[in-house]
Amino acid sequence: MSDSTPPTLAVAVVGVSALFPGSSDAQGFWRDILAGKDLLSDVPNSHWRIDDYYDADPNAPDKTYAKRGGFLNPIDFDALDWGVPPAMMPATDTSQMLALIVARAVLEDAAREQFEQIDRSRISVILGVTSAQELLFSMVSRLQRPVWVKALREAGISEDEVQTACQRIADHYVPWQEASFPGLLGNVVAGRIANRLNLGGTNCVTDAACASSFSAVSMAVNELQLGHSDLVIAGGVDTLNDIFMYMCFSKTPALSPSGDCRPFSDQADGTMLGEGLGMVALKRLADAERDGDRIYAVLRGVGTSSDGRSKSVYAPVSAGQANALRRAYAQAGFGADSIELVEAHGTGTKAGDVAEFGGLEMVYREADGERQQWCALGSVKSQIGHTKAA
Repeated sequence: MSDSTPPTLAVAVVGVSALFPGSSDAQGFWRDILAGKDLLSDVPNSHWRIDDYYDADPNAPDKTYAKRGGFLNPIDFDALDWGVPPAMMPATDTSQMLALIVARAVLEDAAREQFEQIDRSRISVILGVTSAQELLFSMVSRLQRPVWVKALREAGISEDEVQTACQRIADHYVPWQEASFPGLLGNVVAGRIANRLNLGGTNCVTDAACASSFSAVSMAVNELQLGHSDLVIAGGVDTLNDIFMYMCFSKTPALSPSGDCRPFSDQADGTMLGEGLGMVALKRLADAERDGDRIYAVLRGVGTSSDGRSKSVYAPVSAGQANALRRAYAQAGFGADSIELVEAHGTGTKAGDVAEFGGLEMVYREADGERQQWCALGSVKSQIGHTKAA
C-alpha cells in the first residue's frame, strides 16, 4: 500500500439478494451463472409490441432495430402485506415495489433467525437508481392531450369525435392521483424501503449511469468506515426496459443488431438491455466477525475515477478506468498480479470493450513484471443483458 493511501476498515458482505432474468433469488441467479444459461429472449408484449416498434433498419424513425433483451419473470406483490393501498398500485413504479421484496430478502439473509430483533436505527439504504423511471413516461404521455386535440382538429374531425378519441387515448395511461409524485421518483426506491422496513439510517440513491450500483457500494463503504451506520443495504435497481429505453440505446446506437451480447468477442456488435435488482448487506468486518455473521466476501478496496476531458461525454477512456483499478488495489493493499478473476463491465460494444480491456491491460502490464500472469475475464451481460443501474 502506498504511503498516500489512507488505511481503511475492511467491509464484509453478510447478506445477498437478487432478482434477475430467469431467477427470483440470489441462489437461482448463481445457479444460472454456473450453468452458463442464455437468459435473453424476445421482448414480451407486457413491455411493448414488437410489431409496433421494431424495424431492422437502424435509421427508421421512431423504431428500434433490437427486439431481444433480459426480462424478469412475473412477480407476485402483496400490496396489503407491504402497507400499500391497492388504489395506489397503478401510481407506484414497479421498481419501488420489487425493491421492497429484494431489500427484505437481503436483511433476512443477513440477520437470519434474528431478523425481528435486529437494531434498525443504524441501518442505511444506498442504491444505484437512474433518475428516469417507467411510470414517469406514462404520466408525461397523459399530459400530451393538447397535442392530440390540435392534430385531430387540424385533420377536420368534429369536436365531439376529437374529445372522444382523446379520452380513449388518455384512458390508456395511469390517471394522476395523490400518490403519483412519490410513485414515479427514483429516490423513493430507497425511501420506501426505509419506510416499510423501519430503518433509521441514511437512505438515498445515486445515479452514475452504468456505474450506479458500484457508486452505491462505494458510498455504503464510506458510511460504514466513518461510523455513521452499522449495516448498509447497497446495490442497484433497474426495471426500465420499456420502448423509451430501447429507443435511447438504438439511436446512440449501442444495441446488438444480431440480438446477442458478446463481451470482448471479435464478433461483438453491441449490447442487449436487461432488467434486474441486486443488493448486498454490508457490515464492518470486525463487527461481522464479532457477531458471528456468515461472511460471503470481504471488500478491502474500492476505486473510483472519471475520464476527464475526452472526445465526448459518453466516450470511455482506458486511462480513466485504469485509475479506478489502481486506486482499488492500492486501498486494498494487493497488487494486480494477485488477481485471478475479473468480472468486467463488458457491454459488448466495440468502443466500450476496447477501452475497458485497454485499462485492464495498462494495470496488469505494470504489475506483471517478469511473471506471466493468468487471469480469467468475463461479464454476466452475456447471459442477462445490460441491466443499466443494476
